[in-house]
Amino acid sequence: MSVSLPDLADALLRAARDAGADAAEALTIQGTALSIDVRNGTLEMAERSEATDLGLRVFVGHRSAITSASDRSATTIAAMAERAVAMAREAPEDPHAGLADPQQLASGWDVATLELADAAAEPDPAALERAALEAEAAGLAVPGVSQVQSANASYGAQSLYIAASNGFSGGYDRTSRSVSCVAIAGTGTEMERDYDGDARVFQSDLRSAAEIGRLAGERSVERLSPRKPATGTYPVLFDERISSSLIGHLLSAANGSAIARGSSWLEGCLGEQVLPDHLSIIEDPHRARVSGSRPFDAEGLPTARRAIVENGVLTGWTLDLASARKLGMDSTGNAARGVSGPPSPATWNTALTQGSQGKAELIAAMGTGLLVTSMIGSTINPNTGDYSRGASGFWVENGEITHPVNECTIAGNLRDMLRRIIPANDARPWLSRVVPSLLIEGMTLAGD
Repeated sequence: MSVSLPDLADALLRAARDAGADAAEALTIQGTALSIDVRNGTLEMAERSEATDLGLRVFVGHRSAITSASDRSATTIAAMAERAVAMAREAPEDPHAGLADPQQLASGWDVATLELADAAAEPDPAALERAALEAEAAGLAVPGVSQVQSANASYGAQSLYIAASNGFSGGYDRTSRSVSCVAIAGTGTEMERDYDGDARVFQSDLRSAAEIGRLAGERSVERLSPRKPATGTYPVLFDERISSSLIGHLLSAANGSAIARGSSWLEGCLGEQVLPDHLSIIEDPHRARVSGSRPFDAEGLPTARRAIVENGVLTGWTLDLASARKLGMDSTGNAARGVSGPPSPATWNTALTQGSQGKAELIAAMGTGLLVTSMIGSTINPNTGDYSRGASGFWVENGEITHPVNECTIAGNLRDMLRRIIPANDARPWLSRVVPSLLIEGMTLAGD
């Protein structure tokens, strides 16, 4: 049964005030999730969940505490507030803790322009099962595929509302649809696995289940009979499916929490070149039909388009209120939180400048090297940027793909790697992180 999230938030704030809090912030979330898995042509698992979650953050001076619950009764709300205030009184003082000033708060947003929720009715389980079965059948139809490990279709809907004693209140709805397939080619010790999937806000934007299953099957077959590459220094092309992880490392290093802790390889690099001078990273939280969009952050501050890197130069950190206060800066409106934890900085939709060449052109130009399509494990030093990851993909000889490779390691230093990236033009524009395939010359490759 639907509940009024604004009413629950107001009840939490009243209870906090009655319990003795100087200030408080309430987060209420109501969600539904439905997931269907099939295997060997039959239903393997069906899951459905519905929940209403409450989170309360209270302040007693510069001391704070958080409580959460999934019971919305008046008795529970009162107990949450009393416990939160009691905990806050025992917590250490934090001079940077506190709500936003009223003049900082977002106002006048238009959620409709973001198209965060599909108005179509929730799909019934049978429709999701049909989609999963279609993906599985398409994967199995690819010659060389021996089995489909999993095929899934899912739906999610969420309503969120935030209210605080500084006068902020607001909320919005979200929906999500997805289909995925993991196919296995070969048998015995010669098996190889790969996947495909798609996740969208609107059902009408979702790629067909048949296409997803077919691509998963084709990718797994392409990986059969891999070899180890020769150890040496080669150009490495990170496929678009995994290239966003490289930009993710830069975004993590530019996170205000890491900078305030002094645990980032980008510390001291503000205003310096971190990418080639023709490349930028733009954050835009107002893109329609994209999962990372939102009209305001978890502290009620307005979100806005900004350049994290502009023409290769790092222009700023990603900040919530606490990290901004620690650094003597202003929040960038990037606070994220759940009902049981405090806000922390997070990026929304980001996009790297695309190049002028396609992936095939970069392959032809790279001569001899490695096209990486999947990675496992991770050894990344957050303080120095030293980078080492297990990889698999395809060997390129004289500008042509010759055979699949696995059991190799690629290594370098992120500070140097990112300044040498050459982007392709193949990024998927509907993703929250839009990053094309990336070529990096002169990486260390450990194989045979």
